[in-house]
Parts: sequence; C-alpha cells; structure tokens
Amino acid sequence: MSLTPAEQKVLDRIDEDLLVRITQDLLRAPGQNPPGEEAATVAVLAGAARGLDLDVTTAPVEPGRENVTVTLAGGNGPGLLLLGHTDVVPLGEGWTVDPYGGLIRDGRIYGRGASDMKGGLAAALAALAALRGTTLSGPVDLAAVVDEEETGKGIRAYIASPSRPSPPYVGCVTAEPTDLQTIIAARGDSYLQVAVHGRASHAGNPDGGANAIYGAAAVVAEIERLHAELALSPHPLLGPATWSVGQINGGTGGSIVPAECVVVADRRLLPGESPADVLADLEARVDALRLEDRGLTVDLSMPMEMPAFETPEDHDLVRVTEAARFDAGGPPMPLAGWTAACDGGYVARDLGVPVVVLGPGSVTTQAHRADESVAIAELVTAARAYALIALRLLATS
Repeated sequence: MSLTPAEQKVLDRIDEDLLVRITQDLLRAPGQNPPGEEAATVAVLAGAARGLDLDVTTAPVEPGRENVTVTLAGGNGPGLLLLGHTDVVPLGEGWTVDPYGGLIRDGRIYGRGASDMKGGLAAALAALAALRGTTLSGPVDLAAVVDEEETGKGIRAYIASPSRPSPPYVGCVTAEPTDLQTIIAARGDSYLQVAVHGRASHAGNPDGGANAIYGAAAVVAEIERLHAELALSPHPLLGPATWSVGQINGGTGGSIVPAECVVVADRRLLPGESPADVLADLEARVDALRLEDRGLTVDLSMPMEMPAFETPEDHDLVRVTEAARFDAGGPPMPLAGWTAACDGGYVARDLGVPVVVLGPGSVTTQAHRADESVAIAELVTAARAYALIALRLLATS
C-alpha cells in the first residue's frame, strides 16, 4: 500500500533526534525489577509526554510504583492501545559499556532496557507526538505498566482500573522487541511452586525421618515426564507448551534428614490453556505419587500466571499492522509466533481486545543480556509503523 499525502505528512513529523533523546533519557533512569525501581523511568516518560503536550495520567499500583498512561485524544469511538512496561531486568555481569549511559555507537544505543523495552516506549511516544493535529475516530493510549518482568502487577491493575476508556479498544499493539516482525501469537507463562514437607531426623537414622528432598525428586521426575508428553502436541506457530524446573531449595545440612524442600518450575502456556487447569493437572499427578505413604505432605501454588494469546492472521488488526510495518520501512518478514510471554495476553483474555506484538530490538539477541542495544533505524521504523497503524485503524472516513 502506498502512503497517502496525509500519512506522509505525519511520518515526516517523526523526529529522529527527539526519539534518540527520549530513549537515552529513559535508559539513564533506573528501572530494575526486582526490586521494582520503575519510578525514575515513569518520571522521565511522563515528563517527556507532558513536554510534547500529551495528556498524562498515573495510577498507583504499590507504594513508589505507578502505571502511566499517555493519551492522544481522538473522537468518541474505540481507540488504539499501545502497550509497554517500565521495568527492566537486573543489570547482571559482563557489561563493557555503562548500562545507564545511553551510549551511541555505530548507529545503536546501548543500555539496560534498550531493546526490552525502553526503545519501544520511546518509539510509541514519538508516534503520538507525530500524530498531534490529526483527526482520529478514537484516542490512542500508550499504557506503560510496572512489574512485567516479575508477576504482572501493573497490567493486572490496569485491567482492573475503572478509568479504562469505554468503548473498548479496536486493537492493542505491544511494543516489545520483535526485530520489527509482526507477532500474532505468543505463549503465556506461569510459575508453580511445590513445597514438600517431611520430618527431620539424624542422618545416622534416616528411616526415623521423612526425607522431603526425596519427595521433591519424585516431583521433579514427574514434571520431566509431563514436559515430554507436551512435546507431542506442538502449536503450529509457538511449538509445544513446556515445563522447566528452575529452582530447588531444601535441607539444612548433610547430617540432617531434610524436613522441607521447595521446587519452583516454569510452565509455558499455549493459547486457550487455563492456568487453573495446569495447576489442577499437576496436583493430580503429584497425588498419584502417593508421597503421603512416605510420611510427606505437599502444598502447590501458582504465584504468577501470564496468559497466552493468538490473533487470526486475517483479522483487521493483523492486516493493518503488517501493511503499516512494511510501508514504514520494515523488512519483508512472515507473520510469526513468539515463544516469549508478554502483558498483551492479559489484554486479549481479560478485555477481549485483539493483540499483536511489534517492536524495535531483539528478544533473542539483545534482551536480558550485557551490552544490550537497539538500532536507531529500528526505533524510527517502529515509530513510523505505530503512527500508520493508528491512522489506518482510526480513520474518520
């Protein structure tokens, strides 16, 4: 699709220097989670939006942690949601540049969150700035929420907020790093905790106790079998659901039969899977192990769940997004699925709003790594794409 004069006029207003400056300012603000340091990033984002004469609202999620929504007003019809998060993972080791410096080198900006996903936030804000003065059938909101990297407190608070706009959105574009590829399906995620309780005794008389680690080992073996079963039923875009045991904590010393052991596992979810059903299935599998015959008891919980989503490839949101991405300068790429999880799953499940993921940077080669960076050219293309999506979905004629 060729650009109309009105579309070209908007794209010409996307200011690369402004986009780079906002990205650098966001990168220079702390935002590690844990422990939940998003406040500085929220302040920078809100300040930049106000400086661009955009409407800004904040909503507390926890003390010192606020969601921020930036709004470009439109008509009274349904709007477009651009979704992002203000937290980043901890810095980790191995950096050769200042993770808070916003260094520019060889056309890339470096810093923690450059790809995941402060670059995406900056691109969305630049798109809103370029859209000022246009006539749209509904508003465009940029919702930047806290705690995406941990338990999703921010998006859940946003979903539950009575101040969300009505009528609902025509679509949601999540600005996570996808290498500028349109993602129409993403796996969800959940964390399951299995606490095995036994009875301590002297290791010289191990039969006098009930070994919680032995019970936990049986649970781990069962989870490994479950993972193998899931591999037999892959999703066409996302592959199979998966299990992965990531943590085991138990025991107090080599000479003591352990009374407690906790297993923490990651369970990736496919579209349509219910986290409650996943938990119930694991409970049934653990019950079948008959750990009570060993004098053990078990408590299971799911401290975090993030739903999967899938949007049909012939949906208007998908068609408009893919055309806008290409017309904005994006490379030829097929529609795809994403094995990572994101907050867009909540929007699809709880609000019934169709979702795609599209953003600058790479979740596979940049996110959560030392020397994280994003290409400036990708930031510009993403901003252009977001502006075109809004113009085409919210056309008034």
